Amino acid sequence: MPLDTDSLIARIDSMRDDLIALTQDLIRIPTLNPPGECYREICDYLDTRLTRHGFDTQLIRAHGAPGDSDRYPRWNVLARKEGHHPGECVHFNSHTDVVELGHGWTFDPFGGEISDGKIYGRGACDMKGGLAASIIAAEAFIAEYPDFHGAIEISGTADEESGGYGGVAFLAERGFFAPERVQHVIIPEPLHKDRICLGHRGGWWAEIETFGEIAHGSMPFLGDCAVRHMGAVLDKFESDLYPAMASRRTDMPVVPEGARQSTMNINSIHGGQPEQPKDYTGLPAHCVPDSCRIVIDRRYLAEESHAEVSGEVEGLLNDLSAQRENFRYEMRELNHVAPSMTDRAAPVVTTVDRAIQDILGKSPDYVASPGTYDQKHIDRIGKLRNCIAYGPGILEMAHKPDEYIGIDDMVDSAKVMAHSLTQLLLPQANGPENGQ
Repeated sequence: MPLDTDSLIARIDSMRDDLIALTQDLIRIPTLNPPGECYREICDYLDTRLTRHGFDTQLIRAHGAPGDSDRYPRWNVLARKEGHHPGECVHFNSHTDVVELGHGWTFDPFGGEISDGKIYGRGACDMKGGLAASIIAAEAFIAEYPDFHGAIEISGTADEESGGYGGVAFLAERGFFAPERVQHVIIPEPLHKDRICLGHRGGWWAEIETFGEIAHGSMPFLGDCAVRHMGAVLDKFESDLYPAMASRRTDMPVVPEGARQSTMNINSIHGGQPEQPKDYTGLPAHCVPDSCRIVIDRRYLAEESHAEVSGEVEGLLNDLSAQRENFRYEMRELNHVAPSMTDRAAPVVTTVDRAIQDILGKSPDYVASPGTYDQKHIDRIGKLRNCIAYGPGILEMAHKPDEYIGIDDMVDSAKVMAHSLTQLLLPQANGPENGQ
């Protein structure tokens, strides 16, 4: 007979208030990135919580990682609870950083206020609600089944919103995600409680700079305007690149629908004189700008390659060099992440699939994320392919004003994660009587 998990589910229901309070506490620690504030504070909080529940913890600073400094140290917390018998390790990884607030909030961004069954705040959805749900799931499982096999790990890591190099990448480079140490990874990103996210599109970021010659603004014919040259670049993107990207579709199950094609965002543009401080009351000087820079964020499909993506942009720029008088440019790659996809037959996928069916009474949807997340480092550096994103929250709420997480969704996701632990760490749950 299948393992009876009714008492486990009931225990999670009884921990609802604890789950709410934990989520609120996490939201109220303003871990803004950039620049990387309050990382130590949230790691200390998680360290205290998880130590109290029997985990052995480590606080690990990512010395030398991008962004790490004495003012903004990149702190991570890693907690491990060993079972009483040999077995595999299940690791729940969540990032602790949140993005800037932006405008348009009607709730306190760091208040953790509750309204209509939702907890509001920056990071509620992405992804402190998922972190809290994974902690409750692990604590409930350990309380119900203290004689479990293997090990459970929970990590709170830095800098996912800026690439993850001070967090999961740093840990993976030091062997913390090696397949001989960790066998299953669940990242509770907000993809919704009835979806399993298998991976993500690729990303290529670059800075393009056009050059001109400075001159007096009243005599622009004596100089060469770099901003006008950049205008030609943008026009080339509009006429050639964007239509080409729109025609490409992927077989990856990327959500939302608009991300099933190649996309590119122009993150920023800067040309001419630097912006002056807000208290500056003078007028600008009269100069022809001799430099203009843009940063582009190109998201690409599994059917494309890094070389094709970067080469396509470089080809357009070279065309302009041949066609446009005095056109000069430089292009610098800032970062590159390859697409990542876990096989649907991977053990963590089939396990969470079964748990969703048992808890929610439906088969999950399989999706891929439009943006990258820390699976990229677990895959590329850790060489661990048995990794998914599964967690509560609505993807479209990430980075929005009045971000929220549904309380019922967190409770349900905690049940799914705890049920998954029974399948992976309790041998009787996977015996021949279950047809496995």
